[in-house]
Amino acid sequence: MYISQISVENFRNFKGSNNIVEFNEGVNVIIGHNNSGKSNLLKALDLVLNYGSSKRLSIDDFNKEVSIQELKEKSPKVSITVTFAESANEVEYSEDLITVSTWLTQLKSPYQAQLTYVFYLPEKEEAEYKRTLANIASDDIEQYWLAIKHNFLRKYKSNIYGGNPDFKQVADTESLKKFDFQFLDAIRDVERDLFTGKNTLLREVIDFFMDYEIKSDKTKDKTKQQGEIEQLKKEFSTHASSLIKTLQRRMEHGKKEMLSYANNTGASFGNAEPDFDGHIMDTELYSALRLIVKYQTGISIPATHNGLGYNNLIFMSLLLAKMQKDASGDYLGSNAKVFPILVIEEPEAHLHPAMQYKFLKFIRNNIKDKARQVFVTTHSPNITAAVSLDEIICFHRKNDNTLNVGYLGKAFGDDLKSKAYVQRFLDSTKCDMLFAKGVILVEGITEQLNMSLFAQYEGYDLESSHISVINIAGRYFGHFLKLFDSDNKHTIHKKVACITDLDPVRKENVEDASFEKCYPYELDQDKEKYTYKSCSNDLVGKYSIDPQKKELKGNIACFSQKIGQGKTFEYALAYTNPGCKLIVTESISNSKELSQLIDSYKQGKTLDQMLKLLGKKGKENSRIAESIAQYVGSDNREHLIASRYLNSLQKGENAYELAIALEENYRKKNIENFKVPAYIKDAIAWVCS
Repeated sequence: MYISQISVENFRNFKGSNNIVEFNEGVNVIIGHNNSGKSNLLKALDLVLNYGSSKRLSIDDFNKEVSIQELKEKSPKVSITVTFAESANEVEYSEDLITVSTWLTQLKSPYQAQLTYVFYLPEKEEAEYKRTLANIASDDIEQYWLAIKHNFLRKYKSNIYGGNPDFKQVADTESLKKFDFQFLDAIRDVERDLFTGKNTLLREVIDFFMDYEIKSDKTKDKTKQQGEIEQLKKEFSTHASSLIKTLQRRMEHGKKEMLSYANNTGASFGNAEPDFDGHIMDTELYSALRLIVKYQTGISIPATHNGLGYNNLIFMSLLLAKMQKDASGDYLGSNAKVFPILVIEEPEAHLHPAMQYKFLKFIRNNIKDKARQVFVTTHSPNITAAVSLDEIICFHRKNDNTLNVGYLGKAFGDDLKSKAYVQRFLDSTKCDMLFAKGVILVEGITEQLNMSLFAQYEGYDLESSHISVINIAGRYFGHFLKLFDSDNKHTIHKKVACITDLDPVRKENVEDASFEKCYPYELDQDKEKYTYKSCSNDLVGKYSIDPQKKELKGNIACFSQKIGQGKTFEYALAYTNPGCKLIVTESISNSKELSQLIDSYKQGKTLDQMLKLLGKKGKENSRIAESIAQYVGSDNREHLIASRYLNSLQKGENAYELAIALEENYRKKNIENFKVPAYIKDAIAWVCS
């Protein structure tokens, strides 16, 4: 059995009733941007499955995105339904099935069962509720919520129903106690919970694992095990008695002096005098010892002196040990837990990246025997990168604040190739795309390094808009877009702008010829000799603006250069800025020639005059001069500078140098009159809107 899904209605930021989250068996890693609902989901699970937790809610636990009219018509109600499903290899008539047998909603295999938590105003109070709210004459919805808080919240009841909630069959207590729900929130005091001698967790774990070599010896029956343990307890009791007598002898005179004050305070009367007596159990003595960490150097220090991260791992290990103890039928008999659940909120709050990987390994190695399901919420790209796509559940809030849940492993459908590619690609830096509110996918390092600056030049702030720029190092958009395409199931419906190149090509009209790169001004110049493609990128056009509606068809948009003008990003940069020397960085070759071309452009010289400035007559220069001379467009000088600029780049170094130059120019109020290429402006404006 496993928890297959949860449905949350009107709880905190879960608006309305259509909030369903599906879960995997084993590990579930829930990610998403801030306030997407991750912590609230864990609290919803807690309300249903944690028998010992408070079931009362405050007024702020209701989702308040309702109208005044809706509040007047009916009192607000919170409903949370957890669905259990049969596991693939579950034993027939298992203890799991027995536990949920009265909660079944589907009898045939695979069976399903439900638990539903409701927080509601009883029906008999509804008439008074409606009268009270009807008498409020205000357009301020907070006045209505205050009336509910002060007049009706105390009358609200909570119940947990088993099976179909319409039948209102209250789930039996004994079955609810079979769930072991362990919740580690992000703000916790592990020193308080772990290292104090009176701590229940530590003492219970010690009691379970005391004499574990006997308890775990399968060659001995229960009677023999209990006999051996009892004998050890008697031996300890004998030694403990001697120890206590020694302490009493050492306190004999001091005790008299100390307790003499009882006469003065009035504590001694009626011939009754206070005294000391007692015994000590083996587990009590062991739990009183300090937990230490012994290093390889041989130095031992108290565990309280460790960092929070290290102590959190120790605490989790003891918690799993406790879950093992609580699930032991031999130890607890019929009180043993059947379904242990471990819930951890933001483990990265106390763990550095290396510790986060260790934590995940630790969880994986212990989940089968200690916890049936694990739920982890995280903002950590390190944790996200370390788990499989099948384990990741991504929360994303749309502009209207409705919840979109993406299931990364399912988003690819049958396309295992794309799924494997993205799994290998998602490292701790690329995982940013899963947390951001919007994404810009680019082909290379230059676009990645400069996109934030381009946005600033246009009056936008990508960081404030929570837009992530991801370099996919080539034309591999198709693999990643399967995560986001809103036309498909299980995807993340955030805005994704793809900035890509046209890359025009041509091939000779001979047998076995293949397409080769060409310049945009060469297109269709010699159709008898060549076949041309103005764009060799299949992505362009697939996710473009609808020419009829003048709007996008979905949440993905492709932005590229104008056909006949564009080739690559670097080409567009120079084409857009033919009179700006800012783009000519130190590492660029032919910098002197490019500077002369830019100067002559600004001076208004003709194409023929500029062609004379070309450097040594290599094959590529000859091709440029010949082809551009045949070009009839008025932008021939821009094409000339763009061609020479593209052929002079050493992309790696130029990307960093260009970023530095653009940032300095921006600080100086753009004194060089740098212009962002039009298609990049459009992409930034769209993704930030």
